[in-house]
Amino acid sequence: MDIYFAVLNFTLSGAIGLIGIFTLRKVSISNEVVFASLPLLFAIHQFAEGFVWLGVGGYVGPRALDIASGIFIYYAQGLLPFLIPLAIWLIEKDGYRKKIVGILAILGFSLAVYTMWGLSTMPSSVSVIDNTLFYKNPATANIYDALIYIVTTCGALMLSSSIAIQLFGFLNLIGLSIIFIVKPYGFTSLWCLYSAVISGLLYFYFVERRTIFLQKLKKKKNEFSIEFEKELDILNQKINANRTKSE
Repeated sequence: MDIYFAVLNFTLSGAIGLIGIFTLRKVSISNEVVFASLPLLFAIHQFAEGFVWLGVGGYVGPRALDIASGIFIYYAQGLLPFLIPLAIWLIEKDGYRKKIVGILAILGFSLAVYTMWGLSTMPSSVSVIDNTLFYKNPATANIYDALIYIVTTCGALMLSSSIAIQLFGFLNLIGLSIIFIVKPYGFTSLWCLYSAVISGLLYFYFVERRTIFLQKLKKKKNEFSIEFEKELDILNQKINANRTKSE
């Protein structure tokens, strides 16, 4: 079964990678780069887990397995709780949402530092339980880390002013909750797989942004037309008044 799961991860990685490239091409300002990179990073992440499956199945050597599992767990447990709120904070307009997401980014950074320290000082292991990869590290195997993780990632997404991003966050929260209840040992692997699958929703942020931009442009055009008509009427009235005086 290991080889089939590896093929699944590689296939999924390719599909999400294409979406990631399309998403990056929609970037118009530098603040959007981190956010637009998320689907592509999820694709690379799933590609790494494909090698983890090959490693636990004995198709690649222990060294390759260590590198692949290290990339996967450092990104999933160490980087994401800071990267996601940071990405949302960068694209959010000034206001209470941005301030709250900023607080979550600081909290996520603190968790990331602690997690990175734990992963680098305590040995991690990966095993297969009920056809699910179980990533384990003593520093992160506690309920407090899991709760802060959910708050910083899902919380930041649901606080976004974008409906597409809110939906992505809401679906992630549902997925995380179900996984945590049904297969808590698969929290890291299954949630990242699930998030990668639905990360295509992030592309629609740019569709939504363009729609809003065009609506504002249309509104400005209408306002300009109204003002232009008013000025034109005033000018015509002055011309008519001058003609009346000259006569």
